[in-house]
Amino acid sequence: MKPKAEIMDADQIRRAITRIAHEIVEANKGIQDVRLVGIRTRGVPLARRLAQRVEAIEGTACPVGILDITLYRDDLTTIAHQPIVHKTEIPFAIDDKIIVLVDDVLFTGRTVRAALDALMDLGRPRRVQLAVMVDRGHRELPIRADFVGKNVPTSLEEVVQVELVETDGVDRVRIMQRSDAR
Repeated sequence: MKPKAEIMDADQIRRAITRIAHEIVEANKGIQDVRLVGIRTRGVPLARRLAQRVEAIEGTACPVGILDITLYRDDLTTIAHQPIVHKTEIPFAIDDKIIVLVDDVLFTGRTVRAALDALMDLGRPRRVQLAVMVDRGHRELPIRADFVGKNVPTSLEEVVQVELVETDGVDRVRIMQRSDAR
């Protein structure tokens, strides 16, 4: 894949996280029952950053969990012969809590569906909300984000690549052109 355009830099990502944190606090009238759950891989550092911003706004820590959805994916057999399963780490009860699932890119909706299945195996939240850095469209399932950093119309020949310091050494969002696309 080759880079086509950079659509967010580090400052834009930081501002989007700050805005989303404010929106989460506002939508839930505080954070008393709010828990952030990052979907591996890049949803985890985004959830941690959101938690830091929420704490700066509210003066109270917002618990963060990590959700691995590997075994819940409907494309599991196409990913790898023996997929690597990581640990789900949710150090709090989710029953009757407001869970904000956090991911980097919302595309077809299948990752979120898998995350919902995994979450429901852990308990019964009062409400589940979705926060994403980029919504690129092309939904295959009736899923929408409650909190979005940036809406980016894309073609199916493009890939949205979110890179974060914690996982990639840099903060940016790029649109990549598939090598096999014309």
